[in-house]
Amino acid sequence: MEFDHILIRYGEMALKGKNRKKFYSKLQDNLRNTLAEFPGIKVKRTQGRMFVLLQGHDPNPVMKKCKEVFGIQSLSLAIKVPNDEQQIKDAALYALTNSENTKTFKISVKRIDKSFPIGSQEFNREVGAHLLINSSDYTVDVHHPDLDLKIEIRTEATYLTSEVIKGAGGFPVGTSGKSLLLLSGGIDSPVAGYLAMKRGVAIEAIHFHSPPFTSERAKQKVFDIASELTNYGASINLHIVPFTKLQQLIFQEIPDRYSMTVMRRMMLRISEAICKKESILSMTTGESLGQVASQTMESMNAINEVTNYPVIRPLITMDKLDIIDISKKINTYDISIRPYEDCCTIFVPKAPKTKPQREKVSYFESSLSYEEILQDAVDGTEVIKFTKDKRNKEDEKFQDLF
Repeated sequence: MEFDHILIRYGEMALKGKNRKKFYSKLQDNLRNTLAEFPGIKVKRTQGRMFVLLQGHDPNPVMKKCKEVFGIQSLSLAIKVPNDEQQIKDAALYALTNSENTKTFKISVKRIDKSFPIGSQEFNREVGAHLLINSSDYTVDVHHPDLDLKIEIRTEATYLTSEVIKGAGGFPVGTSGKSLLLLSGGIDSPVAGYLAMKRGVAIEAIHFHSPPFTSERAKQKVFDIASELTNYGASINLHIVPFTKLQQLIFQEIPDRYSMTVMRRMMLRISEAICKKESILSMTTGESLGQVASQTMESMNAINEVTNYPVIRPLITMDKLDIIDISKKINTYDISIRPYEDCCTIFVPKAPKTKPQREKVSYFESSLSYEEILQDAVDGTEVIKFTKDKRNKEDEKFQDLF
């Protein structure tokens, strides 16, 4: 006898109506993709629950992978036995005597299969008595037990679990459409992508590269971040936009204080063109209200004028320290702080306009012949695919730099 299953519990998506099956099916697919590196592992679904069949694999690395999958509220190692009174009691005794640092326990029976002949409360007492009679040095504590042994008697079998481990929560990635993440290489945008995925959004990413002003090492940061974000989704297409000519034009022809605003507007125009080309329904940014000059209410109002596409801003009300905490949790912080500048930092004006007016921005842009250069940037965009647990060839090429 052994803990040979992982029991998956749903969170918010369990409250969905008739389309719940779509969410459950997507979670099942995402779990299978995430656990593909473990040969033979199976993911099965029953009414109200999902299970990972370990098939002899060490549960710890499998549990670690499952904790990264959005849509899982909590998970537990489980023993599966037939709906037989004696076999359930034996499994409960095994779970108790093989638990570490346990002196007190509690039994919690949930009888989902009403054809099981013993009621929940009565079976609580019977299992508890069986454990006390057949073991020593254990006592019952219904308020603060060392081991809370849960017994779910379901139609197909009975599952025994003890420790409840918190999952990633949210919705399965791919259930809320697709968004294009503006990925700069800084701290904020990867966190924005992570939080969008937590709400079920599949993401592609776009990065604006300005060689020779931005180095290959700066681009490598973005490659590494994209690789890291695939841990929370299936794969990510990264669109690398050649931005040098357009950026030079902006900073040569636009007044210094308005150049950052115009540059951001150009980025949204290019991003919208990529969205249309790839059938993506929105854009996602790492903007946090008031953090920098381009993220004031007035700046965002002026920048947003150029697109009718929804712009998702998951970080808009978050403090920087909270954003940093999440970036450390998802392993992008150390990548983001590498000292290689992106195109948003190399041309920063000394005193950017914090409250730009739409009319003035439009007036300055009207004298700028940018259409052909912008289209060249769209046409010259390179697409690189990053897949879960598989480093991109470009990624490998630059490893000796670090």
